[in-house]
Formats: sequence, C-alpha cells, structure tokens
Amino acid sequence: MDNPKADMQERVILREVGLRDGLQILPEVMPTQDKLAWLSGAYACGLREIEVGSFVPPARMPQLADTSTLVQHALQLPGLTVSVLVPNLKGGIAALASGAHALLFPVSASQAHSMANLRKTPQQAVADVAAIRAERDSAGSACAIEVGISTAFGCTLQGEVRAETVVNLVQEALLAGADKISLADTVGYADPRQVSELFEMMEKVAPGRVVAAHFHDTRGLGIANVMAAYTIGIRRFDSCLGGLGGCPHAPGASGNVSTEDMAYLFARMGVATGVNVEAVLALRQKLSGWLPNHTLYGHIAKAGLPKPATLEVVS
Repeated sequence: MDNPKADMQERVILREVGLRDGLQILPEVMPTQDKLAWLSGAYACGLREIEVGSFVPPARMPQLADTSTLVQHALQLPGLTVSVLVPNLKGGIAALASGAHALLFPVSASQAHSMANLRKTPQQAVADVAAIRAERDSAGSACAIEVGISTAFGCTLQGEVRAETVVNLVQEALLAGADKISLADTVGYADPRQVSELFEMMEKVAPGRVVAAHFHDTRGLGIANVMAAYTIGIRRFDSCLGGLGGCPHAPGASGNVSTEDMAYLFARMGVATGVNVEAVLALRQKLSGWLPNHTLYGHIAKAGLPKPATLEVVS
C-alpha cells in the first residue's frame, strides 16, 4: 500500500473481474466468443488488468471452463496484466502452466465461509499458498501470487470477523510466500470507517504489501468504501462491468462495484486510470445483449453523464 500521505492524484489501476466474479454465479454459460469479445472490449476501453477466469473443476463451475482459452487470447494483448483465480494447488499449477501474469488465491477470514467455499480451513488454504509458491519457484515462473482475504469485513454465514483475525491471516499468507495481499468485502458488510481502520492497520503490520481492495455494493456503500480506501493510499481496485458478481457460498453477496461507476468516479476527480468512461458505457450495452436475461447494476449508466460531458481520459 502507498503511504497514506502520498499524492492523491497518483494513478489508480482498475482490475476488471467480470469474466470471473461476474459470471461464476450465473445459471447459464456465456459462449466463449462473447467472453472473448468482452475481453477485447475491456482492453479497448483502456483497462490494463483483467481477471479472465478461474482454474476450477468444470463440473463444479462450468461457467469458467474455458479459462485457458481466455488466458491465451489475453496474453496477445500488449501491456495487459492477465490474472486468474485459483482455489487449490491443482488450480495453481494450471495457472502457472497457462502463462498468466498473476494468480489470486482466496483465503477467507471466516471459518464458516472458508469451509463452504474451499472446503478447507483458512490455515489449510494458506498451506496451499505455500505449495503454489514452491511450484512457482521450482518452475522459474514470474507469475505473481496474490492472496485475497475474503470476508475481511464480515461474513453472512459467521457474522463478525475480528480485525485481529485478518491481521493474523495476512501475516500467515506473507510467510507462506504471497507476493501481495488484497482485502475483500465479499458480502457487502463494510462501511468507510471500518475500511479506513483495517487498511491503516494493514500498513502497520505489513507495510507495502496490502495493495488492493475488492468491494461489493450489496448495501449501497461500494463507492464510499472505494473512496475510504483511496483516501488512505490504496491505488488498485477490483471492479465489474455492469455491477455483476457474487459468491455462490455467501448468501446475499450481490454485485461488485461497477466498472462504469468507478471509472466515472476517478475521471470526475481527474485521477488517472487510462479508462475511457464513454467506451465502458458502450461495452455495458453490449453486455446487456450478451446477457439479456440478467439485470445490470450501477448508477452512471442509468443517470447518464453530466452535460456537457467533459471527462478526459487521464493516462
């Protein structure tokens, strides 16, 4: 994480996670050709970090069975950081073999959520991180290992998640070999004060290592939580086109903060993201055609850009 006193205008990176988080709970499978169009469209909008899928058993999550195909397509896009989510050692090995630039391993701060999501305790999940790190080092791979601390701000299944629990897991994950850490509000429980306090705590116990945030807008506080994290120095945020997304093992965990809203927020503030808001809104229209039976979320797409629209793409 950057120093909280750093220049507020420092570049922000938005990582589009729709192709994974946005699709994983849908009852139907989006055709690969539509996913490839989404991927290329996101890149054309200026997004330079995209989570293209997850190496999970196809029988368990057929929505993501074509992840290898998406990784290979994404690797052809210059300057794009290609990331995938993995739930276990087998998935980690597949991610390393795919050539993805980064892999995200979710470790839940909630014991109940961890057992439901990974069928492992948080400590068993951390052990998988260590095994993946050993595989990476043995293979001489440059793939970055990011541990995402799920339910870091609370859990639908368990309820309260203590900050001390999150601190301990962050430290364990780093000792296991994680390169960086992100904190996720998996079920939309967080509030801005809680976000500020937890990220400030992370900077004290793991300076420079907790570098990203993942917020759901379940209770309407997504953008407020983004701003809380941004104000104290976080410069990488996950977002999802159309505000889709949710966890199949976290009841009520509705969509992520929409890419459109987050891109608009920073463009309006004059903060560099390299993302073209109008292009993202146009891509959202295409997404509504690819997923005609699903509601898309977010505010700027409904309200429209202020007139006259004077948003400049800041790179």
